[in-house]
Amino acid sequence: MKKKILFVMNNLNCGGAEKALISLLDTIDYTMYDVDLLLMKHEGLFLNKIPSSVNLLEEPTGYKYFDMSVKSALVDCIKKGRLDIAISRLLAGIIIKTEKNRVRCEQRVWKYISKSLKHINKNYDIAVGYLEKTPIYFCVDKVNACKKIGFIHNDYDKLGMDPLLDRPYFEKLKNVVTVSEECGNILKNRFPMYDEKVKIMHNIVSPSTINKMSLEERVLSEDEIKIEDEIKIVSVGRLNHQKGFELAIETCKELVQKGYLIKWYIIGEGEDREKLERMISLNSLQETFILMGIKENPYPYIREADIYVQPSRFEGKSIAIDEAKILRKPIVLTNFSTAKDQITNNENGLIVDMNSKALYEGIASLIDNSALRERFSLRLSNENLGTESEINKLYEMFQ
Repeated sequence: MKKKILFVMNNLNCGGAEKALISLLDTIDYTMYDVDLLLMKHEGLFLNKIPSSVNLLEEPTGYKYFDMSVKSALVDCIKKGRLDIAISRLLAGIIIKTEKNRVRCEQRVWKYISKSLKHINKNYDIAVGYLEKTPIYFCVDKVNACKKIGFIHNDYDKLGMDPLLDRPYFEKLKNVVTVSEECGNILKNRFPMYDEKVKIMHNIVSPSTINKMSLEERVLSEDEIKIEDEIKIVSVGRLNHQKGFELAIETCKELVQKGYLIKWYIIGEGEDREKLERMISLNSLQETFILMGIKENPYPYIREADIYVQPSRFEGKSIAIDEAKILRKPIVLTNFSTAKDQITNNENGLIVDMNSKALYEGIASLIDNSALRERFSLRLSNENLGTESEINKLYEMFQ
C-alpha cells in the first residue's frame, strides 16, 4: 500500500529551495508514494514544472489576507463576516510594521496567520515542511501526519532566526533536514538537544538534464553579442542582501578601471533591483554589469560563461554553484560559511575573502591565466556531480 506524503511550500518562485523541490518531485518513486503538494500561493516560475503525478491542493483559505494590504484585508473580511481574521490581520500588521528583521517578522506573525487557517482534512503518513518558517509551522500546527519532517535550506545563524520560536516546532519534528555538512553543524550547535534529529540531504541535481537544457538555442540580446577577447562572467541568484551583488558591482568597477574587457550577467530577480540599478548607474556600468532578470532556463547562459562567480554573504548549499560545476565552469566564491562544502580552493575553483579587493584578485587571476581556467574545468569534468541518489536518504526518513 502506498504511503501518503504531503509537501508544504510557500510558492514556486525562482529560488534554490523551490528548484530543489521540483527536482525532488521529479525523482521520487510514485509507485511507492502518493504525493500531495500544498503551496500557500499558486505562483512562481516553476509552477508549470510540477510533475503530473503530484496532486496540487487548493491554496489555504485565509492566507491571502496576510499577503495583501491591511485595508484591503479588513474590507474583505468584514464583508464576509470574518471578524476573527480581521483582528488577526490587524495584530499581524503591527508586527510587520515594527519588526525590522524580516525573517523574525515571518516567524512572529505565524501565530496570527495560523488562527486564520484550517487544518487539512486528510491523514498523512509523512508531512514535509520543505522550507524554514511557515512551511514547517504549517506542518506542525495544521497537518495530521504520523511523521513530520522540516527542511532548513540555509545557514540557520546567518538567516537571523529566533531559535526560541523554532524550538517548540523542532521538538515535534521527526527530523530536521539541511543541505550541507556545515549547515548541519550549525543546527547541532544551535539546537544541541535535537542533535540526533539533524540529517543531511544534498539538493538533487541531474547532470544529464542540465547538460541537455544548456544546449537549447536562444536569441542573443544586443547586450550579449560578444566582442573579441571579451570575458563573460555569469552569476545566478535572487537580488537581495544575501547574494552580495553590491560587492560584485564594486568588483566589476575595479576590473573595468584596470582595463579588463568583461561583461557580467546576473540572472535573477528580487527586492534589491532598484538599489542595484542605482549602484550600476552611479558607477557607469550600464554596458558592463547587466541584470538579466529571471530566466526559466539559465543553463545556456552558464554554459556560455568564461567564469562563474558567487559573491554571496551566506549560503546553505547553492544549487547554482552545483549547476556551474556540472557545466565545468571555472568558479570564484566568496568565503561564506559553507563555501568549502562545494569547492576545494585552488583545485576545482577559487574561494576568496568576502570583499571587493579579494574578489577582484580572484577573477583577475582567472582572466589572466587561461591554463588555470582549463585546469579547473578539467578537474570538474572528472568529478561525479550527480546527486539523484540523495532521494534514498529521504526514503530512509520515510520509514
